[in-house]
Amino acid sequence: MQFGCLVGEKFCFPNEKSLVIFVCYFSAFVLHGILVTASRKADNTYPYNTVTVVMITEILKLMVATLLYVKDNSFQELLRVIVRDKKVLVLYVVPASLYCLYNNLQFVNLAVYDPTTYYLLLQFRVVTTGIVFQILFKKTLSRLQWLSLVLLTIGCVVKQIKHDTHMRDVVSFGGQSLSLHLNANLLHILLQVFCSCFAGVYTEFLLKGEKSSHVPLMMQNVFMYLDSIICNMCVLAYTGDLLSAFTTESINSILQPTVLLVTLNQTAIGIITSLFLKSLNSILKTFASALELMFTAVLCWYIFGIPVDIFTFIAIVIVCLATFLYSLNPVVNPAPTRQTRDSDMEQDGKQNGPGV
Repeated sequence: MQFGCLVGEKFCFPNEKSLVIFVCYFSAFVLHGILVTASRKADNTYPYNTVTVVMITEILKLMVATLLYVKDNSFQELLRVIVRDKKVLVLYVVPASLYCLYNNLQFVNLAVYDPTTYYLLLQFRVVTTGIVFQILFKKTLSRLQWLSLVLLTIGCVVKQIKHDTHMRDVVSFGGQSLSLHLNANLLHILLQVFCSCFAGVYTEFLLKGEKSSHVPLMMQNVFMYLDSIICNMCVLAYTGDLLSAFTTESINSILQPTVLLVTLNQTAIGIITSLFLKSLNSILKTFASALELMFTAVLCWYIFGIPVDIFTFIAIVIVCLATFLYSLNPVVNPAPTRQTRDSDMEQDGKQNGPGV
């Protein structure tokens, strides 16, 4: 076993299956940044309605989660669980609305930042995730764990210093309006950071908490995606694109190889994320995101010719150091409740397996 030293109850990964989920998770996110960047036009705009893409992705996620559930259960059972656990369906409105905002902000921010900078700036979420994790799970992080989280944040600051310096140079030629645009971009990143950390920890809380842990994983995914579709419908209604989003022209603009790959990859990310939060935890999720940096930087340099400057290199080194420190003292997953254990035994090899 090449990765045997990482697997065990006291290590980062409780079992080999969780290690596979981890690798699939960060690989899918690396691919996502590259695909979205490749789908842009030369002027950094998208030749398709991004909200429509998010909506279709959520519909695909719902279809996949439903098929995985009814594979071992009847459709009538699915409807019965929805009626029986309608309170859980309501609870998922919170993370669904946050993920809806997060998914739409991805396109906004990747139109402004290159993928490496984008993923570096998203690492601002790590400290916030640590705080929210402690509150919801009542689990205090150790000094070494906090040190690793702070180092991740420092890595983001190093990269942002370079980005701010570059933008100020541009502003001196472009005028005050570009400075205001820069502030708006940073606000979008911070908003996406908040959505990511709170939605991730809250979803983990629902997957493992006493109020909803008795609901099978794929059924909880069905709840999430039903709520997400409603949230995206509200976004389309608010922007006035509810009717135009599904015209023949809009659909044809999505039927491009790169855009279809974005949609399919996003669908896979949704299913893998639920498996990740069920098997691992939100803190390790932030480090998976950090590892995306190395692969994203190298691939973007090779594919798009985006240079890896000294600030980016230093930031990546700091993030790697933080990841190593965390691996010395990882967060141990919260002990499953009796309901959770019973549900897992019942669903083992049924709902969880095909999602990978």
